Amino acid sequence: MTFQIALALALPLSVGLAAIGSAVGLGLAVKGAMEAIGRQPEAATKIQLSMVIGCAFIEALTIYALLTVLIFQGRVG
Repeated sequence: MTFQIALALALPLSVGLAAIGSAVGLGLAVKGAMEAIGRQPEAATKIQLSMVIGCAFIEALTIYALLTVLIFQGRVG
């Protein structure tokens, strides 16, 4: 197996794993925020702000993985 073949197989798998990890992380973050808002409705705005910032960081990691794959994709061909 050459380097190009291994890279061609690993790139789509790595993006898929990053997307799955991001989806799980976002789901847990939103779940925790909704439970916290249910317990303390008066703190909803602070909780939502923290949740949105956290979700942005989680999504940024997925975008970094996608960019890395796009950069390495140039080495496959």
